[in-house]
Amino acid sequence: MPKSSKKKKDKAADFSKAKLKLGKGKQTASNVIDTSFKARSIALPTQSIAAEKDTAPTTKRRQTLDTLVIHLRHYNATTRRDAIHGLRELLDAHPELINAHLTTLVNSCVRIIGDEDATVRKALLPFFAWLFRQVPRDELIPHSPVLLLFTTSAQTHIFPEIRIDAVRFLDIFLEYIPDVVTEGWAQHGSDGHGRRVLEGYLGILNAGTAFGEGGDAGPVQATSTASVVLSPASKLVVLKSLAAFLDHAVSEIDSAGIVAGEASSATLETPTWYFSSSFSSSSAFEIFDSQLRPASNPSQVSERRHTRSSITKAWYPEISDGNTEDFVGRFDLSRSEIASWSLQELQNVAAAIALLDDNQSDGAGLDTLVTSIAHIARTLHSTLVSTFLDCAPAVFSPSSTPPEIELQMVLVVCRICRSIYGKILQNPLESVHAPETAEADLQVIIAYLSPYFPFTINGSVTARRDIKVEQAFQELNLMFCELSSFLVLSHDRRTTPLHRNHSCHPRSSRSTQKAATRSPSDYRRVERVSEYIVQLLRGETPSGSQKSISRPITPQAYVSLLPTIWSLINVGTSDAPEAAASLFSAVIAHAVKASSTSAVKRHTIDFIGRLVLLDREPQYTGAFKVGRDGEQDAQLEDWLLQLPKTMWELGSTHPATTESIALLLLRLSQRRSRLLHAKAYTSLRSRLTPYFIVKHSVRGQLDGPYSKLPTNSPLRRLILDLVATLASQCRAKMSLDGDEFMSAVNEAVDDTPESRYLSDVTASMSW
Repeated sequence: MPKSSKKKKDKAADFSKAKLKLGKGKQTASNVIDTSFKARSIALPTQSIAAEKDTAPTTKRRQTLDTLVIHLRHYNATTRRDAIHGLRELLDAHPELINAHLTTLVNSCVRIIGDEDATVRKALLPFFAWLFRQVPRDELIPHSPVLLLFTTSAQTHIFPEIRIDAVRFLDIFLEYIPDVVTEGWAQHGSDGHGRRVLEGYLGILNAGTAFGEGGDAGPVQATSTASVVLSPASKLVVLKSLAAFLDHAVSEIDSAGIVAGEASSATLETPTWYFSSSFSSSSAFEIFDSQLRPASNPSQVSERRHTRSSITKAWYPEISDGNTEDFVGRFDLSRSEIASWSLQELQNVAAAIALLDDNQSDGAGLDTLVTSIAHIARTLHSTLVSTFLDCAPAVFSPSSTPPEIELQMVLVVCRICRSIYGKILQNPLESVHAPETAEADLQVIIAYLSPYFPFTINGSVTARRDIKVEQAFQELNLMFCELSSFLVLSHDRRTTPLHRNHSCHPRSSRSTQKAATRSPSDYRRVERVSEYIVQLLRGETPSGSQKSISRPITPQAYVSLLPTIWSLINVGTSDAPEAAASLFSAVIAHAVKASSTSAVKRHTIDFIGRLVLLDREPQYTGAFKVGRDGEQDAQLEDWLLQLPKTMWELGSTHPATTESIALLLLRLSQRRSRLLHAKAYTSLRSRLTPYFIVKHSVRGQLDGPYSKLPTNSPLRRLILDLVATLASQCRAKMSLDGDEFMSAVNEAVDDTPESRYLSDVTASMSW
């Protein structure tokens, strides 16, 4: 029954009509097609064919230079850091943007030098180091005021991390614009930033930055407000930067008033300032030093050769009718090359002239500069001593390898001492007015260094060697020798007539008498330093260190030891004769053994040549003199007689060294040195013969190295001057060797422009 009723209902539903309900529309049929549609618009404002496309360079993240500059001022530190990285990426790919937008770059980046986020400062440091390499120095200098303004402000920031990073920025500036950073450091109220930079250094180190009520002569007062104790690593950063600052500051103008930086960095010149303490006046020393000063540097030989040959005229006797000399002076600054001078070179000259004018107005010379350095030495003395005493036990421990930070700290302390005390004590005139405490302070520092000298690496033979540590210890030894020489030379200078004339004050006289006496520790130190230098010249390993293969001394080490060698030879002649004699023999033996083409050969000739010339100097007041010791005279004579061989081996490859040898032999002949007796003259002439003509047993007669020198060069005429002088000295008793020598010279000079020059000079010397 239920099934049948359900079937009836299903059949009825197929034919039933749906009833409409209120509120509902008519239902659509199931087969109706939907014809409705929707439309949406797409805006393309940057793809219009009427608009011009933007071709500005962008980074990989589609950021332009203007966008990155705006991001440098963003509130988010990550955005500022990413903007610096983006600038590096953009400018590296498009370097032409640097010069065009340099002002915008500098003005935007300097504001984050003192950024409180460490990652931003860490990103800015390498960016500045890279950017300054791309910008010419003359274009960077106009932006230096704003750079140093924000950097000196960061030096006094409340956070110590920002102060340390400001010092790192100063390291970059000292590498590219050192003279601007140090400008005005010694002058109160100067427009330069050097004074503020120096005060920032002293403030970070908790050192005093001002003097007491007595002015510069009063006690030092600590004015630093820094209360944070620096870690060893941070203190090393500050001391390294301060050492670089002082090194550039004290070398701005040397004792002669010459602007530093004129000489090429690749040329290592032989220093001679240490001889000045043994002369009665500075002018006498200048005249003596100019006797062996070559007219050409190795790096400028080719340039000066053409310049000098074009202006040199043939020499004529003044009484001859053909004399056409007009004696017109040479004015180098009036040449057309003045247009090629850079802006900074002109500023250096102007600064040097202004400083000399200011100082000469009150008759002080460069005493203002030296006095300022003496004040800095007094201020830093306690800091340097305490730093060394803190690091020395760990560095010089015999049972462990020296820590890197402490070792570098000791090196920096010695470098600072060399810069400031060297400038105070090495100048004959300035040291008279310098405070007398400088010598006493240096004596204290050397007393702390002396127990560890010579600084060596202790340990077993099989222990692993560290080249960096060995080089650091050798540098320490060299600096200790230099500091010792400063004391010895300062002691000698106080007893010279020049100092006694200036020391009229009773207090100065008492200090001079006190300084005239040496303690037993001074003599022991002189002997130890002398022994170390002898071992170094012989290539031996210092006593107490690990045994290693002997190696020759480097030119830099030899040049740095010259003041010490001279002070020990000069003073030791009367105070420690045995040590002085041993050192002198080692110096001569090293000079003879050095190869003719070695880099140290020219420095040996410059130094020993001046030792020999001291014999005939009327205003020389030192203790060392040629002729007092027969053994020393024999060694010097052997060294002189091997110089012609050196000239022959050099040929035309090292004209500066050849010129130094020719000048030395010429000056000795002109002054009739006691080393050049009749036998020495004969030997010297015979050894000079192959320099002009070589007679080979198989190949016959060959031209000597003289023919390889450039024609019409001043060096050729200098050698002919030497030939004429030697001929005039031996004219009284001509030997077979002399005839052979002159015939070789005449044959080498024939048919050359120098033939007439030789005949004129020889004739003039025969009158």
